[in-house]
Amino acid sequence: MRAQAIALLFVLTASATLPGCAPGNDAPQVGIAFYNCENLFDTIHNPNKDDVEFTPGGKYHYTQKIYEQKIHNIATVFQSMGGDDGPAIIGMAEVENSNVLNDLVRQPELAKRHYKYEWFDGPDPRGINVAMLYNPKLFRVLNSEPLHVDLSGMEGKIITRDVLHVQGILCGDTVHVFVNHWPSRTGGEEESAPKRGRAARVDKNAIDALLERNPATKIIVMGDFNDNPTDSSIAVILAAKGEQSKVSDTDLYNPWADIYKTGAGTEQFRDSWNLFDQIIVSGSLLQNKNHKLGYGKAEIYKPNFIIDHYKGHEGEPHRSFVGPHWINGYSDHFPVMLYFKR
Repeated sequence: MRAQAIALLFVLTASATLPGCAPGNDAPQVGIAFYNCENLFDTIHNPNKDDVEFTPGGKYHYTQKIYEQKIHNIATVFQSMGGDDGPAIIGMAEVENSNVLNDLVRQPELAKRHYKYEWFDGPDPRGINVAMLYNPKLFRVLNSEPLHVDLSGMEGKIITRDVLHVQGILCGDTVHVFVNHWPSRTGGEEESAPKRGRAARVDKNAIDALLERNPATKIIVMGDFNDNPTDSSIAVILAAKGEQSKVSDTDLYNPWADIYKTGAGTEQFRDSWNLFDQIIVSGSLLQNKNHKLGYGKAEIYKPNFIIDHYKGHEGEPHRSFVGPHWINGYSDHFPVMLYFKR
């Protein structure tokens, strides 16, 4: 009897120390976010990367003062998200290196959340990568790795960003997170589509392998896909479905399909909105059969202070630069957020 009591005490103590289970962390929902931070560079030239534009003597006259303001602006966006603890996970695109991540998490707006990050130095010629911030009160990393996107044999640029794969425990539930920044539409949407198809296949192959081992695996795929929810890379290759009623445990659900139908988007090109920034989840996060973590809702996150109000650009993201001129903005994309019920 005494042994059983000790065992029970051990289980209760262990569960209380799981990420998101500690006293004071019992909010009914937890948020995750993704943000393309638009050229989050430091001012130091890396001789192995094409980053001279973002140095004091470069095209953008990217001084230390501008850099510090840029870091502050991004921190202000993250501070405004998700209540006191903020989002448990924030996926990021266009991050140069660990220097900017270290500076970001130390900003006064974020310091009390004690964000940590996962990041790998990837092969992109400009030196921009994806990264993932996480609040250790809500998420614990078990493993992380870069997944290479092979564009060899294709026309134009044949090097792109790696996919960041992070396995961890989110509020007591094991999840796999894939952070993406797929090849751009440079050269034309149709001409560049095969490159995004290859990137999508990297995600799909990794996801299929996980689901083959355990069909109940909980998966989150986020990123700037440079494609909309209806494009082939997402709707066909990833096979992300927009109707919840048609999603099984081993399918992917894309809540942005319905949002895209309304005409909403996260970035604007030639007066048309694109919804390139998305967070997609596995069907097991809809069913929530273990009663731990289940899909709640999704939204484009656009508080008034990151919206442009200048004549002719009303409603657009308040970007960092117009041409080579710093305008003290945030990004040319809006962030996206997804909430899980606990």
